[in-house]
Amino acid sequence: LKARSASPVVHAGAPFVSDAGPYGAWLEPIADNGGTCLGVAGDDYAVLAADTRMSTGYRIHTRNSSKVTQLTDKCVIASCGMKSDAITLHRFLKARIVMYEHKHRRQPNVTAIAQMLSTMLYYKRFFPYYTFNVLAGVDSEGKGAVYHYDAIGSFERVPYTTSGSGSSLVMGVLDCQLGQNNQTKPGPPLTKEEVIELGKDCLSSVGERDIFTGDGGEIFIISSAGVTTATFELKQD
Repeated sequence: LKARSASPVVHAGAPFVSDAGPYGAWLEPIADNGGTCLGVAGDDYAVLAADTRMSTGYRIHTRNSSKVTQLTDKCVIASCGMKSDAITLHRFLKARIVMYEHKHRRQPNVTAIAQMLSTMLYYKRFFPYYTFNVLAGVDSEGKGAVYHYDAIGSFERVPYTTSGSGSSLVMGVLDCQLGQNNQTKPGPPLTKEEVIELGKDCLSSVGERDIFTGDGGEIFIISSAGVTTATFELKQD
């Protein structure tokens, strides 16, 4: 009897083959392109921050890839995870919003978009979009709103949240500075300007420890007047 080869012999342009027969081509449908985002809801505003690095493992594909898409005048979304799925999800979500505008002759508020996004994610639950989303905006009462999602549409309105490869590093800082958890004498709430600086500091700190976060950052400030943006630099190594 012929001994079976310990390792398969790979032929260019063909499936993996060994002396025992073909193994079949290997397909990996999911990739994590890294990055970190965070959202904070204020009394009359919301802040969304995200980095711009897109990578796979130790390879940086681009240093200037935005994770954030503006959906309406008062709503933005950030998605970490697989970039191609995020692009597809944002495109379909914007198409659904256009359909809503044609039907109702107005833009949907952030509450309606939050439910719509949940439905779209749950519809794909058996082969989900590999995205972890944070939705931020101002609701119909003028109050800041932030929603956190998992990959299949479970969501919750929260005062602050984070997602992505560096989320575990960010959450403790937000709990301390915004939630003021375990503090015997909580201080006054942060102002809008202080929240913006906190978002920058969080991403800058994460970039020191998380190799998938870095290069540049974007800040989106949403209020009843609209959406304003700012950019800042992060570590590029």
